[in-house]
Amino acid sequence: MHLQESGEMYLETILTLTKRGIPFRSIDVCEEMGYSKPSVSRAMGLLKKGEFITVDKSGYISLTEAGREVAEKVFARHTLLTSLLTKLGVDPETAAEDACKMEHVISDTTFEAIKSYLEK
Repeated sequence: MHLQESGEMYLETILTLTKRGIPFRSIDVCEEMGYSKPSVSRAMGLLKKGEFITVDKSGYISLTEAGREVAEKVFARHTLLTSLLTKLGVDPETAAEDACKMEHVISDTTFEAIKSYLEK
């Protein structure tokens, strides 16, 4: 299943919540992202159907292996692009906002080239 930008954003948020080490539910995703309950509920259903997340009987959300893989990829892009933009003189808030937009459209080839360049 191919994810669109919004799906990637949800997975990145779920990864962020997971890294906090505290179990969480859809309502926590709503609060983190500032989205409505119906929007998040629909997204969670799609992510569950696509086997990117699991939801237990109590409503707690976990990433599947496939979900974690996508989330980590998006998070890595966000982190690297934010860092690059900040080093170029962009203020941190704007850099984070722009990186969020860029992380979903940049090709793997271009991302790897940027990463390689920065590692030199």
